[in-house]
Amino acid sequence: MTDTPTLQFWFEFGSNYSYLSVMRIEALAKAAGVRVQWRPFLLGPIFKELGWSTSPFVLQKEKGEYAWKDVARQASKYGLPFRRPSVFPRVALLPLRVAVLGSDSDWMVPFCERVMLQNWRDDLEINEEVNVLAALEGLVDDPRAVLAAALTDENKRRLRENTEQARARGIFGAPSFFVGDELFWGNDRLEDALAFARQAHAS
Repeated sequence: MTDTPTLQFWFEFGSNYSYLSVMRIEALAKAAGVRVQWRPFLLGPIFKELGWSTSPFVLQKEKGEYAWKDVARQASKYGLPFRRPSVFPRVALLPLRVAVLGSDSDWMVPFCERVMLQNWRDDLEINEEVNVLAALEGLVDDPRAVLAAALTDENKRRLRENTEQARARGIFGAPSFFVGDELFWGNDRLEDALAFARQAHAS
């Protein structure tokens, strides 16, 4: 048993509910004494395997309209800015590759928060190089070097492997949280997942 309870956090920049969790999880986890393992992955290939051509919030109009109202309510509740993006779901391949590269780096969390704000507050195209570089600015010594490293074949493979692992573990949406083999799905289960991590560690 490790000294600190651990929670795996699986997220996607194009996911509206992932936005809410990305912006909240570190403060909540710190207060709970839980260590977060950030796991960026691609939802698109998983949706495709499930037989969906895009997000269910697009495929099911009523569900989608509810989700937009719900995310706006939740963002207000948490004190987070929110603007419905003009494109949904947004392609997020490039920033996800950068996030995978930085998984064990101090800059990874603030980078992810900046990308989320670009998408869900500023309505920017987060897959464009200029915006990824802006999200890295001030967090790393050389943003262009980080971007180049993110585009290597080895790092591209890491994102594919993360996505394959997510599918193999039964993930069907984002955000998802794992405590051991126990899956929690959705932003509204974040607190439950953290509590379970603490309980599981204590037992």
